[in-house]
Amino acid sequence: MTSPGYIRFLRQNKSFRKLFISDLVMFTGDWFSVIAMFLLAAEATDDSPLGIAGVLVVRSFTFAPLEPITGMLADRYSRKGLMLVSNLLSFGILVTFLALDLMESLLSVYLLAICLVIGRAVYDPAQTAYLPNVCTKEELLTANALVSGVWSASMGFGAGIGGLVISQYGIKVGLMIDSATFLFAALMISTLPHGGPEKSEKRSANPIEMFKEIVAGWRYILARPHIRRLLLAKGGWATGGGAQVFLLILIGMEAGFGEVAAGIGLVYLCRGFGSGFGPIVARPLMAVQRVMPYLIGLALAGSGLLYVGVSTFEWGALTLLCIFFSHGCSGISWVFSTTHLQRRSEDEWMGRVAGTDNLVITLTMGVSTIFAGLGMEYEVVTLREMLLITAGIQISVGVLWLLLASPREKSFLAG
Repeated sequence: MTSPGYIRFLRQNKSFRKLFISDLVMFTGDWFSVIAMFLLAAEATDDSPLGIAGVLVVRSFTFAPLEPITGMLADRYSRKGLMLVSNLLSFGILVTFLALDLMESLLSVYLLAICLVIGRAVYDPAQTAYLPNVCTKEELLTANALVSGVWSASMGFGAGIGGLVISQYGIKVGLMIDSATFLFAALMISTLPHGGPEKSEKRSANPIEMFKEIVAGWRYILARPHIRRLLLAKGGWATGGGAQVFLLILIGMEAGFGEVAAGIGLVYLCRGFGSGFGPIVARPLMAVQRVMPYLIGLALAGSGLLYVGVSTFEWGALTLLCIFFSHGCSGISWVFSTTHLQRRSEDEWMGRVAGTDNLVITLTMGVSTIFAGLGMEYEVVTLREMLLITAGIQISVGVLWLLLASPREKSFLAG
C-alpha cells in the first residue's frame, strides 16, 4: 500500500489541508496555556514537584473517564460539529477565566486544566474518526504522520515561543493568545465537509442506550485481537512516558537553560520537534512488511534507551538530543498504531476505538505521573534516578512487545 508524498497530499486533499492549518494554530496555542499552568502551579506551591505534577495528573484523570463517552458521541453525531463545539467551548472557558481573573490559587489552576481538557476530550476522538472519511486508506499513513508532525511542531513552537512570551509579557498575555487560536480553529473547521458518521437512523438520546453503545464498543474491541493489541501501544509508552513528560518540567527548571519559563519551553521544544521528526522520517519504514510486526516494540525500547542518556549526561546539548530522539521513537509508535487502528476498524466503531485508545494512554500517564510526583516530592529518589527508572520501564515494555505481540502481528499481517 503506497502512501502519497507529504507535499502532493497537502496540495490535493483540500479538506485535510484545512484541518492541518487549524491544528497547527490550535495546538501551538495549547502550549501557551500548558506552560502558564505549570508556572502558576509552581508559584502557588513554592516549586513543589507534586503540585506541578498535579497539573498533568488532573488533565489525565479528567481526560480518561470522558474518552469512552466522547468516543461514543463521535459515532453518533457529526464529527465536524463536535470539533467545532470543542474549540468554541475552549475559547469560552479561557475568556471566562481571564475576564473573572480566576487564577489566584492552585485549585483554580487545576480547575482551568480540567475545563480545557473537557474540550480536548471531545475533539480528539472526533478528529481521529473524521480522518478516514476525508482520506483514502492509502493516504492515512501520510495523514497521521502529518497530524503527529503538526502536533509535535506546534508543541515545539508553542512551548518555545510560549515560554519566551510568558517570561517577557506575563501569563495573561499567553492565555489571551491561546484563546484567539481556538477561535481561529473553529472558523477553519466550520468550512470543512461533513465527514461522518452516516445518518442511517435516528438514535435515542437515552443515557442507558448510550451506555450500551459504549459497552458494545468495548465488546467489539475485545473480540478483535488485532485491534486490542494496538490499543496497548500508546499505553505501553505511557508507563514511563507519563512520568517523563512531568520530569521534563523539572529538567527545564533545574538545568539552567535560561528563565524558568524559557527553560521549560526549550526542553518541550525538543520533545515536540522530536515527536514530529520520528514519524515523518520513518514513514517509508512503516510500510515495510517485514519490519511492521516489530516496529512498536523497537520504538518503545528505543525511547527508553535514549532516556538512559537523559539520566546520565550533564544537562546540556546531549540531554536535549536524547530527548529529541527518544520522543522521535515514541512518535513512530504513535503514528503507526493510530494508522493501523483506523485501517482495521469499521467506520461505525471508529469513534469508540479512538476513545478507548485515548482512555488507555491518559489513564496510564496519570498513574505514571502520580508515582513520579510522589517520589520526587518526598525525595525517595533523585531526578536522575527517576529518569533511569522510567527508562527501564519503557525498555521492559518494548521487550515484552517484541516477545509477546510481534509474533501475533506477524501472523495477522501475513494472513
